[in-house]
Amino acid sequence: MVSVSAAVGFLVIVGIHTFLAAVATRYFRVQLHTQWGSAAFALLLTPLLLVVSTLVLSGVLGLGGDLGDRNTAVFAVILLPLVLGYSIDMFWLPAPEEIDLPDTSENRQ
Repeated sequence: MVSVSAAVGFLVIVGIHTFLAAVATRYFRVQLHTQWGSAAFALLLTPLLLVVSTLVLSGVLGLGGDLGDRNTAVFAVILLPLVLGYSIDMFWLPAPEEIDLPDTSENRQ
């Protein structure tokens, strides 16, 4: 039986990882001006970020519980938040080209 604290810790890890994946995907889409480049960086570097975050959150801080199998843990803690964060950025947030930013080249006095 899973304890309540382990379930809450697991949900905290999934929520933080989803947020990190969405922010990292948005960052790569804004900084890289090619479609394939931003997708490649988002799919290669974001899982690395999530692995490091998993080691910190579950190892050092002790959040989450034992999921039993390594494959289940990788799916639930890395792949699921990666897909959720990527889809949040791609489908629910406006494209970086559609956002109007103020001109910051003026000297403010």
